[in-house]
Order: sequence, then C-alpha cells, then structure tokens
Amino acid sequence: MNTFVRNLKRQTNGWLILSLIGAAGVLLPSFFILTSLLSKPNENWQQIKDYFLKDYILESFTLVLFTGMFTVLIGVILAWIISVYEFPFKGFFRWAMILPLGIPPYIGAYTYSNMLSYTGVVQTTLRKLGIAIDPHFFDIMSLPGGVFIFTLFLYPYVYLITRAFLEGQSGSYMENALLLGRKPTAIFLKVVLPLSRPAIIGGLMLVVFEVLSDYGVTSYFGIQTITTAIFHTWFGMYDVESALRLAAWLMIGVIGLFIVERRIRHNRKYHGTTSKSNPLVPRKLTPRGSILAILVCILVFSFAFLIPFVQLIIWAFWTYQDVFSSSFWEWTMNTLLVAILATAMIMLLSLTVANVTRFQTNWFTTLLSKIITSGYSLPGAVIAIGVLAVFIHFTNLLSPSLLLSMSLAMLVFGNVVRFMATGYNPVEAGFQKMGVRYLEVSRLLGHSITRTFFKVDLPLLKGTLLGGALLTFVEIIKELPMALLLRPFNFETLATKTYQYASNEQIAEAAIPSLFIIGVCLLSIFIFHQLGRRSES
Repeated sequence: MNTFVRNLKRQTNGWLILSLIGAAGVLLPSFFILTSLLSKPNENWQQIKDYFLKDYILESFTLVLFTGMFTVLIGVILAWIISVYEFPFKGFFRWAMILPLGIPPYIGAYTYSNMLSYTGVVQTTLRKLGIAIDPHFFDIMSLPGGVFIFTLFLYPYVYLITRAFLEGQSGSYMENALLLGRKPTAIFLKVVLPLSRPAIIGGLMLVVFEVLSDYGVTSYFGIQTITTAIFHTWFGMYDVESALRLAAWLMIGVIGLFIVERRIRHNRKYHGTTSKSNPLVPRKLTPRGSILAILVCILVFSFAFLIPFVQLIIWAFWTYQDVFSSSFWEWTMNTLLVAILATAMIMLLSLTVANVTRFQTNWFTTLLSKIITSGYSLPGAVIAIGVLAVFIHFTNLLSPSLLLSMSLAMLVFGNVVRFMATGYNPVEAGFQKMGVRYLEVSRLLGHSITRTFFKVDLPLLKGTLLGGALLTFVEIIKELPMALLLRPFNFETLATKTYQYASNEQIAEAAIPSLFIIGVCLLSIFIFHQLGRRSES
C-alpha cells in the first residue's frame, strides 16, 4: 500500500487531478441517493410502501421479464438467420435490422397506439372492408402492449451483439458439429446457444436497463413501474424525499442486476483449444428456405421500423403547417444546445480519463474508469433525482435562489453523468488499439504527456472521437426522463414536446419532432455502419 501511495504521488499530474474531479462529480448523485436511505422516512413513504410499492415492483419485474424473453427470442433468431445463411437481400437486412434502434420506444408507443385506436388507420380500414372485430382486441395501452413496444424497438441490442459473436467466433465450432453429422437445429440448440450465452446476456442487460429507465411508454400506457412512481411522487405529491428513497431502491436493484449479470458471464466463459478463430462462412439456403428467411426479416422490419416510420411521415404532411413555427425551431435549438454542451464535456472528460488509464495501468485507474461509466447502468429518473439532490444541497449552502437559475446546468450535468459510458468506451478502445508505442517514443524525445496528446494521440483518435461523440449526441437527444425532470421552466426540447403532444392526444402533431429525433438517430446508424465496414476492410 505504501508503494502504491508513493507511485501515485510520483505520477500525479494535471490529467490525474482532472480525472479525479470528474469521477467525484459522476459519483455525487449516486452518493446523495444512497444516503437518503439513512434519513427517517416521512408519512408519504409509509403510504407508498404499504399500498403501492408491491405493485410497482411486480409490474416492473413482469415488464422486464417478458420484454427480455421476447427480445432474446427475436434477436437471437435474426442473428442466427443472417449470420449462418446466405439468401437474397441478406446485405440489406443485415443492417436494416438495426434501424428500429433509431425509433425511441416512446415514439413507437405513441404511433402504434394511435394507429390501432378506434379512429386509427387499422380499425377504420377494417370497418370499410366490412370486417367486424372487437375494438378491445387492438387496445395495446396496457402491460402486454408495453412488452410489444419494447420488444419491437429494443431487440436490436440482442441482435447486434449476438450477430457479432456468431460472425467472429463460431465458425470452427459449427464446422466441427457439421462434420459430426449434426443438423442445423441441433447445432443451434447444443452449440450456438451455449457459446453465445455471454453475448446474449450482454444484449439482454442493455434491454433491461432501457426498460427500467423508460418513462414515456410506461406513463402513456398506464403501466405502474418504479420509474413512473418516481415521477408521480415528485410531481403529484411534491415529495422529493420519497422520490429520492424510491430512486435509491431502484438504484440498488439495478446494481444487483449488474452484479448478477457479471457473475453469470464470468461463470459462463468458453475458451477455444487454439488461439485461431475461424470466421463463420454462411451456407446458401434452398429456395424454400430463402423465402422463409426473407419473410421473417420482412415481418420484423415492417413492424419494428417501416410501418411506424411511414405513418409518421404521413402525419407530418398533415400537420407541418401547424407545427413548423418559431417555437419549433426554439425547441430544436434547445435540444442541440443541451446535446452539444453535454457531448463536449463527456468527450473531454473521456479523453482525460482514458489517457490516464493508458499510462497508469493499475487497480486504481481501473476503478476510476468503472466509476466514470457507472451512470449508464442507472435509469435517467434516478440520476435526475440525484442531480437535484446535489444542486439543492450546494445551493442551500450558498443561496437557495440560485437553484432555478442553474436548472440548465442541472440538465447538462445529468446528461454527462448518464452518458459518460457512450463517450468513454469508444475512446478507451481507440487508445487500446493505438497502444503505447507512440507515447513511449514521444517521451524518449523529451515531449511531455500533454504535448504528445495534442500532437500525436489526438490526430490518431479522430475516427474514434467522431463515433463516440455521435453516439453520445444521439442518446442525449433521445433522452426523455431527465429532460422532463431537470429542464428549466418553459424550456422545451424535441423529446419533451413530443411527449406533451402525445399526452394531449395530438399524436399527428408529434410526428415532426419525432421525425427529427429519428432522423438524427438514423444518420448515426448509417455513419456507424460505414465506420464498421471500413474497419472490417
């Protein structure tokens, strides 16, 4: 320990100090949330615990359970079809299956609920055709409807990670199984699923975190989750203390899930007997098999992307004259302002911490990197509550009147805490790929770490920085819970305005801000697809 302290003092510099300040800032909201459990609960909390908490936990668990099951089912099947087989239009479907990630689930929920309503396009068309169906059959504003929406728009997390694993590491195992006379179904069940379990669990955990973080779908469909309870306690009962306590228990639950996921993946590691890993060579399907594969892909692509996207475009043509105004461009500029400020801070802090962890490889810097990225696994509502607690504490020490004037800073800070991982992980991967050889050569030539960073490292990290910044920018634009909780008075973003339109049953008017959000997301998906193809070539 004494040796470590001496080394730390010797290696302390501006980069490390800035990293420690950043890590402390990221940890503060979590610290204030957890310490709320030490205070004495008020009367509202007792009422929540006695009459509502059980239902909140049960509905949250049910929503997560069934969404996880169906996203795994669809994501793994699609990854298997596209990775293992060769069929017409496979190149299109390979990236088209990612596009549903461009539609935030709350936008998909608003779109489908209107399309399937009594006056929506589906029931109206059926009545014109003389087909009589019970209107309640199309009512998706319930827990099963929430599972339907989350499954459609979140399955790409499982699909992407599983497909990457199958294409990169499963070739040798499948070839050996084929040589032993195993049929494709047996290979899928006995070989692919066990090998892909860590990848599937990784994608599943991303889905779980997204579901637990959601407020738009659950509040619109009337699903009583812990996240909606936090909002109701804050805005309905004006009880920040009970909201903090709910956020603390949700945070503990998420941390528990994270630990369980790590343990499962640690205990389910599979290692090859050789360091050589053959990529998967797709097998050509028969004409009948090709038709079936195409139909499956078309079915999923249509429901998860094409149908809601086309419907939004139609509504946009109906309402653009009413929506396009000076206010709309104000919402857009507000959205860009928050996203740009938060993204810039995230990328600067990511570069600082990643540079420190590169030239100081020890348990301390490893812990530092974990702390910096911890916010991504926490729901936005939880972080928002923690950020509010931090600002209330410090403004009370200075001047309570400062709180309202700092609300924009609260929103930016909350996004920095929430999405540090989306900026940091690509930067860390870029540093690892680059190695330390350029750093060592530059230091031997007498250049400082800072000069080396600006003259050598930064030019080599341009592609990585672009990818990380773009991913972070998109996530911030889509974020709804924190924008609703932390935004300044009379400050609207595209996400909050979309939510307001939907809450006021103005679904068609919500189309244009929704399409702006989707457009940015699709642009990022296209750029990432191009960057991925360039790195593969």
